Amino acid sequence: MDKELKRIIIVLSGICLLFVVLIVYLSCFQMFKAEKVAKNSYNKRLWINEEKVLRGSIIDRNGKILAYSEKDGETYKRYYNYGNLYSHIIGYSYREYGKVGLELQYNNLLLNISESTPINEFKNIVLPSTEGNTLKLTIDHHLQEYTREQLKGKKGAVVTMNPSTGEIYSMVSMPDFNTSHLRENWNDIMEDKNSPFLNRATSGLYTPGSAFKVLTTIAILDDSNLNKEYNCTGSTKIDGYILKDYSQKGHGAINLEEALVKSCNTYFAEKGVEVGKDKLGEVLDKFMINKKIPFDLPTQKSTFPYKENLGKTDIAAASIGQGKVLVTPLNMAMVASGIANNGDIMKPILVKEAISPEGKVIRSNHSELLSRATDVFTANEVKNMMVEVVKRGTGTNASIKNIRVAGKTGTAENPSGKSHAWFIGFAPADDPQIAIAVVLEEEGSTGGKAAAPIARKILIEALNTIK
Repeated sequence: MDKELKRIIIVLSGICLLFVVLIVYLSCFQMFKAEKVAKNSYNKRLWINEEKVLRGSIIDRNGKILAYSEKDGETYKRYYNYGNLYSHIIGYSYREYGKVGLELQYNNLLLNISESTPINEFKNIVLPSTEGNTLKLTIDHHLQEYTREQLKGKKGAVVTMNPSTGEIYSMVSMPDFNTSHLRENWNDIMEDKNSPFLNRATSGLYTPGSAFKVLTTIAILDDSNLNKEYNCTGSTKIDGYILKDYSQKGHGAINLEEALVKSCNTYFAEKGVEVGKDKLGEVLDKFMINKKIPFDLPTQKSTFPYKENLGKTDIAAASIGQGKVLVTPLNMAMVASGIANNGDIMKPILVKEAISPEGKVIRSNHSELLSRATDVFTANEVKNMMVEVVKRGTGTNASIKNIRVAGKTGTAENPSGKSHAWFIGFAPADDPQIAIAVVLEEEGSTGGKAAAPIARKILIEALNTIK
């Protein structure tokens, strides 16, 4: 009898253990994987309501219709009014190719269905919606068109945003693709070595070059014990490695402001090593380097692995935006915004509102402080230095008559090809309305010659048209 009882206990214990394992697995799945699976563009459950619901429209900040659906026989057909222009923002929704962009991230809102829970799934079946919600973006359609026009024929990205609210006014990644003719062009796009599907603005990781020096400047300013004076001879030796300035000519005796204005590599390399990787890393963390940026679209993390065992040459290279530093254009636009906004970085916003079929605002994305990146005094010091960069330094091609522009150029060495050209900045410097980041991938020219003129044109257009 005892043996029989032991067997029963063993069997019951085994069954209980299996239940515990199942519960743990389901709990872990629900906590860590459910959302990812639910949003997978090939998840067939995303299409359950597609044929029954008029998918909501997507409009710009002024109400211009960018994407909409209409009845086509027994189903609904999705229309994209501007071909390539919003391929990396709105994305697409095709049964055979899945969903990307806002079409994926805001699928439930566009279909006016509740988030996927057992109760809501039942509700969606019993009381199905017939018309989806409209998404109103922060994007200004005119500026989006103008921004893309400036990037035609190039590879790269531009992000413009309001530094005090975080609203994105334009976001362009090139090359792009035509969402209206995806079926005809799918194979060509997939085989294109220039990766048209990649949203370079949010997911392209680039060496930032000298545009990164604004962050090193903040780290230097934060170190009260650091001597800000320096004698530049045109080159310096750090841990046996010889580092040269771009022109290979010495700048002589310079201070921090002159070093930024003239983009002196040796100054920032030497001072960066003195500051140290930990202090530099602390500043970068506050500016969202090494952190996931919360956004309406998927983003890649900018990185500088300062917690690793880095040598002096690694720190020197990072201090001038080379080596192990990689950043996204969105992150660099946020860096410019943080300096413009007295040291405060706002959470970037792409979707402003969700509007019900009855015209009621059912969800709003309000401005939200993301990081107190630096203090007001330091931000203003760097701002004034960036004004001098545009006034008399490497960024003169971004200057605008009667408007003070703050900016920093960058020419980033690229191991796999020609150098990248950068410009980050904002205007007007006294009352910043627009912040911008421009990167021209493998441009093979300097940021001052190639990126700054593009930034200038877009800043002028934005200041004249954004209301």
